[in-house]
Amino acid sequence: MSRFILASGSPRRRELLKAVGYDFDVIPSAVDETLPDGISPARAVELLSERKCGDVAERNPGSVVLGCDTVVVLDGRILGKPADEEDAFKMLRMLSGRVHSVFTGVCISCGGKKTVFNVETKVRFFDLTDELINAYISTGEPMDKAGAYGIQAFGAALVESINGDYFTVVGLPLARVMRALSEFGVESGLENHIMERKDDGQD
Repeated sequence: MSRFILASGSPRRRELLKAVGYDFDVIPSAVDETLPDGISPARAVELLSERKCGDVAERNPGSVVLGCDTVVVLDGRILGKPADEEDAFKMLRMLSGRVHSVFTGVCISCGGKKTVFNVETKVRFFDLTDELINAYISTGEPMDKAGAYGIQAFGAALVESINGDYFTVVGLPLARVMRALSEFGVESGLENHIMERKDDGQD
């Protein structure tokens, strides 16, 4: 089986892949994340995931490489990571009481084979008080996350509901990724259990 590499330094993506039993190395990409004017959010995350995947794949030929990118979108505007606490406050104030979209793009490649896709999930925030926003910012959690929040920790207190895949909001649409990785011969812990059951004659 080919070496499997996650081209991301995100601890959340790493934790998700480990949780379902993947064996992989982490080699974060270092690419320009500037986007062309007028690009759609769906295409933006695909383009950035392709860049990240390609950067690491070029340096590791023969490996299966997974690149990802996540953005938050409100009224057609892409919200990246906040520049500072003031920027984080502005983003969270804009998201308060409203529905926004989270797009995660995925690129997987090995040799001449490549697959690229994106997944969108809708998220509704509660109406947020300035006190809550400032308290959340003081945790430090918003500063390295698109849209200035993460749903899986303190940021859970901001979210009223979601429509779509929860893991897309975390940063990795896990079920879709698992299916795509299987096409590249990369097995999760679940697939290993399936093989064990077949070997034991349980199916």
